[in-house]
Amino acid sequence: MNKISIFVFGLLVSIGVIAQSPIDTIPPYKKNPTIPEFSILQTDSSWYTKKDIKPYDYTAIIYFSPDCGHCQHEAKQIVNNIDSLKNILFIWVSYRDFNDIKKFYHHYTLDMYPNMIMGRDPKYAIPSFYQVRYTPFVALYDKKQQLVTTWDMGVEIPELLEFIRKK
Repeated sequence: MNKISIFVFGLLVSIGVIAQSPIDTIPPYKKNPTIPEFSILQTDSSWYTKKDIKPYDYTAIIYFSPDCGHCQHEAKQIVNNIDSLKNILFIWVSYRDFNDIKKFYHHYTLDMYPNMIMGRDPKYAIPSFYQVRYTPFVALYDKKQQLVTTWDMGVEIPELLEFIRKK
């Protein structure tokens, strides 16, 4: 009986410690402001990773869903302003169906521009790292791959252009 009492007491103390432990609500990208490790399956079925990032003034990681109206608006606005955005590498990432991602890439003519990368994140690494709640989610990094800022619900292109002009 004494061993059972000690076990129950130990169990209750453990539960109390766990219940009182603070929950870490800070997203990983705020703790580690560098571009995360990732591996996305591109529309040509090749893999693209952090190591493949070419040097640009900025890198924008956009987590999106092909059927999201705001994501479609973001794609249209980027294409309409592509001449002003050539110094930004855009990495479009989704977890959705691979064929839907490919259709989005071609429909919005993102495949026509060398600074557009599009792919599927089969490991769900990007949305986990940023704790994405809405799409499109945009994270902007500088040429040293350090986080500059994020937009939880997409960014309007005039705001993006003004932001990078100030930097």
